[in-house]
Amino acid sequence: MKLLLLHSDFVEWEPKKKALASAEKAAKKPVRVREALVAFSSVEKGDEKNPTAVAGKAISEIEDVAKQVKAKKIVVYPYVHLSQSPGSPGTALKVLKAVEAGLKKSKGKLTVRRAPFGWYKAFNIKCKGHPLSELSRDISAGGVSKGAAEEVSDAVKKEETLKSNWYILEPSGKMNKIELKDGMVSGFDMDRHKKLEKLCLYEMAKSREVREQPPHIKLMKRLELVGYEPGSDPGHFRFLPKGQMVKSLLEQWVSQNMAEYGAVEVETPMMYDYEHPSLKSYMNRFPARQYTVETPNKRVFLRFSACFGQFLMAHDANISYRSLPLKMYELTRSFRVEQRGELAGLRRLRAFTMPDCHAICADMKQAKEENLKRFELANKVENGAGLEKGDFEFSIRTVSDFLKKDKAHILKIAKKWGKPVLMEVWDKRFFYFVLKLEWNFIDALNKAACLATDQIDIENAERYGIYFTDKGNKKKLPLVLHLSPSGSIERVMYALLEKACMKEQARKNNTMLPNPILPLWLSPTQIRLCPMNESLVSYCETIADRMQKECIRVDIDDRVESVGKKIRDAETEWIPLIVVIGDKEKKTGKLAVRFRETGKVKALSAQAITKQIKKDTDGKPFRPLPLPRLLTKRPVFVA
Repeated sequence: MKLLLLHSDFVEWEPKKKALASAEKAAKKPVRVREALVAFSSVEKGDEKNPTAVAGKAISEIEDVAKQVKAKKIVVYPYVHLSQSPGSPGTALKVLKAVEAGLKKSKGKLTVRRAPFGWYKAFNIKCKGHPLSELSRDISAGGVSKGAAEEVSDAVKKEETLKSNWYILEPSGKMNKIELKDGMVSGFDMDRHKKLEKLCLYEMAKSREVREQPPHIKLMKRLELVGYEPGSDPGHFRFLPKGQMVKSLLEQWVSQNMAEYGAVEVETPMMYDYEHPSLKSYMNRFPARQYTVETPNKRVFLRFSACFGQFLMAHDANISYRSLPLKMYELTRSFRVEQRGELAGLRRLRAFTMPDCHAICADMKQAKEENLKRFELANKVENGAGLEKGDFEFSIRTVSDFLKKDKAHILKIAKKWGKPVLMEVWDKRFFYFVLKLEWNFIDALNKAACLATDQIDIENAERYGIYFTDKGNKKKLPLVLHLSPSGSIERVMYALLEKACMKEQARKNNTMLPNPILPLWLSPTQIRLCPMNESLVSYCETIADRMQKECIRVDIDDRVESVGKKIRDAETEWIPLIVVIGDKEKKTGKLAVRFRETGKVKALSAQAITKQIKKDTDGKPFRPLPLPRLLTKRPVFVA
């Protein structure tokens, strides 16, 4: 039996024509059910062997999902098209009736409605769109499969069973062993480190499932940045013009810093031969689930990082010790089949844009020196994107052998961070790295998300046959560092939006706090001009032309609306600077500028405004307005 479970604002159907002579009796009139979990159901041939067991498992699954999404109404909707091998109508109706009857007896006190069986029906449904609102189940007498089969690496399986020792490492070098007791962290006083405590609880419990919608999802839609794409696989998004501009600017910022760091930029393929020996070996050492594809020639997998292509490129290169450390950088799409319960807006996706920089180093001494440089680089990239040290909690993962030999290096990093860090220590190494650094953002739901990360890899040079020639003209195996200086670009956007959501919530309790806002250099519109009447639009155009030449994103609200309405709409869009222009402003040249963040209004000339924006965005990349300057010329995009 196949189930498609949609948590919906409403579902409505109207029987139109009998599809079967044995169709149930039904009135040809519309039926509408609000706030329901809709179970589209298809009974299959295989279910005929034990329909009672199949119905029982279906009841259990529907009850479980209803509990998760807090639905009290269930609609059982016959939908034969879910299966390529549907069962007989008699068995199908028997199973569906059994499911309906079983749900009505549920301890959850559910209200159950079943759409009529054997009819062609017109139907309409509005799905809620949160992470648990679209789930599929494949049910048999033997068990339940949650979604399609997936390729799971040995590393993913191993990660679920690895045993760790956990510590809080203080900047002084003191290591405090911690453990979970009754859902609390024991072994270190967390009173002044509440966000670090949340990171510990998240990591040590190893629970990744999201049971409620992260607040940034509503915000990304409200600001017309990003939306779900129902025509694709879950975890793939549509970036609307404003969102694409923000994403592109972040990409430019990361690439600009990598160029200054001295990394050479490359581009490598997105898909690779599944049976390639080096690739397959590495794939099983990396904790990620793969997309696999059958091409006309071979079975391939979509890359989950830039490692594959860059390592194969390094294998074919002639590398001298004089070239080391050799830093190779790439920013493009990667793919991971994250589990459905873990997908949560921009926090965890299946398709994402990841900056990857590998540094090929001669030995551990050089690797550690480079690791420290990249620590500072990641701090600079995150800070420039709008995420400060206070927004992160730091974690270090290592193995006991490395900790014994190179504890001084780990302590140096902890001291540079300047506040306690979470450290995980494995007794034995399974993964390819001996040290991993992570910048963790804690969101409004107390979930942690790793952004920037760097690793010291001691395996892959040998696996891929990467060598360099030393001073004595001998071939030697290098070490490899894996740096993502920001984490995925989408995850940076998630962190910025979640940070804003938390500020917005805090301001509800204290109106003295600043209004939430995107960093000025990332704001799709940096300044909005609001003429008081139509005759002033041309004057606004003159001001906008001058500002645009200075690389400032300025638009004009030329709609026939009240000034109050224009200001309210600009506030809703989070426009950083709002200027109302009337005859007085045109005559004096002094513009009343409303600063969203502080709520203050200042009288400034257009030249002074331009100077201030240029100062506040100095050193950051620029892109022009993502939409037409005049609001009356803009289409309305739906997230």
